[in-house]
Amino acid sequence: MDDILLEKLRWRYATKVFDPEKKIPENEWAALEEALILTPSSYGMQPWKFLVVTNQELKESLIPAAYKQRQVADCSHLLVIAIPKEIGKDDVEKLAMATAEARGQEPATLDFFRKMVIGDIIEGPRSKDPIGWAKLQSYIALGNFMTSAALLGIDCCPMEGFVPQMFDEALGLAEKGYTASVLCPAGYRSDSDKYATAPKVRYEREDLIEYFD
Repeated sequence: MDDILLEKLRWRYATKVFDPEKKIPENEWAALEEALILTPSSYGMQPWKFLVVTNQELKESLIPAAYKQRQVADCSHLLVIAIPKEIGKDDVEKLAMATAEARGQEPATLDFFRKMVIGDIIEGPRSKDPIGWAKLQSYIALGNFMTSAALLGIDCCPMEGFVPQMFDEALGLAEKGYTASVLCPAGYRSDSDKYATAPKVRYEREDLIEYFD
């Protein structure tokens, strides 16, 4: 299994040219969606919304908002990870109630949990930059998505090169209280993408990993 994992991670790369004719099968995309849902987050808060764009006309219209990068249009599925602009006590209560229901607990047993999260994210130091906190969480989902896609033999390309305000307007995010955090077009590489066979550039193990035995 470890050989398979490493083989897939060495195979993946940030795809520059997608084959627009190749589409991700429904069952495999459903598995990727479930992987997104299963992504861990701080306190289990899940401060995100996953937007999936497959409408070709809409994808084409988003090219200018992505600095003319065609990956957003030529991919099979364009994943937009959006985050809330504000996080409040209602969000903590929503999670507490969902936890109580899922685990068969009385809501009152989660009072300490409520106070802990509120004291940190809502009223504590992190409350000064809720978008920054949520964006960090969104990258956990991004990494999980990319690894899951690689294991299924699906290409993707994480993208920060875009104008969030333009994506927010095109996808109606502003009125929902969200903003685009990061993009990840997914699909299948084109045979013309020279970067598919380019050697990976990674520092040596001893430069990156340090043990404390």
